[in-house]
Amino acid sequence: MKKTIVIALGGNALLQRGETLSAENQYRNIEQVAGVVSELSREYRVVIVHGNGPQVGLLALQNLSCAEFPAYPLDVLVAQTQGMLGYMIAQVLERRPGMPPVATLLTRVEVDPADPAFHTPSKFIGPVYAPEEQQALETRYGWQMKRDGDKIRRVVASPHPRRIIELTAIRQQLDQGNIVICAGGGGTPVVAQENGYCGVEAVIDKDLAASRLAQALNADALMILTDADAVYQDWGTPQARALRHASPETLRPFAAPDGAMGPKAEAVIDFVERSGNSAYIGALKDAPAILKGEKGTWVRPEVATA
Repeated sequence: MKKTIVIALGGNALLQRGETLSAENQYRNIEQVAGVVSELSREYRVVIVHGNGPQVGLLALQNLSCAEFPAYPLDVLVAQTQGMLGYMIAQVLERRPGMPPVATLLTRVEVDPADPAFHTPSKFIGPVYAPEEQQALETRYGWQMKRDGDKIRRVVASPHPRRIIELTAIRQQLDQGNIVICAGGGGTPVVAQENGYCGVEAVIDKDLAASRLAQALNADALMILTDADAVYQDWGTPQARALRHASPETLRPFAAPDGAMGPKAEAVIDFVERSGNSAYIGALKDAPAILKGEKGTWVRPEVATA
């Protein structure tokens, strides 16, 4: 049987920073995703988890522009982006010769209603704005804004994922030889009630959801693909250097709640420590080389920094 790999695609895999959020631009970027998945599918059963920050933020903004209709809550918008982006990724993947069948699953992820994240929003969504627009945006929409590089973006609650509710269906699709697109945008956040589940106003970090899913599937590897080609020590200084091989302990200082590399490092550390298997962080275009340890950052237990 093939090994199983869970791939977490960052927002840059679907939309480059600064690009117009159009279907055309996203389809073009997904073509590169398809090339990588096609190559990996020869050796692995592939599960794809994708981000949705720009897309869910745009839907929320469009909601607010229709004042005559009540706005949909964030959990419903997350479900919308799962369907939209899952459809687009599947369309492109299935055009590749020799690609296994592709299944897109709407996925709910249980969170804790008492998670402190509900009181400290940290997850970026939507487009970037100039810092001087912050007061006007917060006044007009009631948003909370934070710095994202030299820009600002809206932030919302991002509780930790506890359980992948559609796990059995995901396993069934993998067992049938399908590539599975699931837990898009980190999954639709829900809390357990006596008579089922109820959606909550939040967006789950897709890297943490991918890590939880990879553990539940007993995956052989977790790969987080982003716009950085590796994890860097002394980032932003002349002494900056890429970490090619690292242990969870080496990576732990990077796991700060910064909304950028922090959740990625946290996700990788959790997967490696709980599963004993390898995890990788790097750029989409380098994915095959990352798995060979030639590029990106390879994280595994008891590895010296290199």
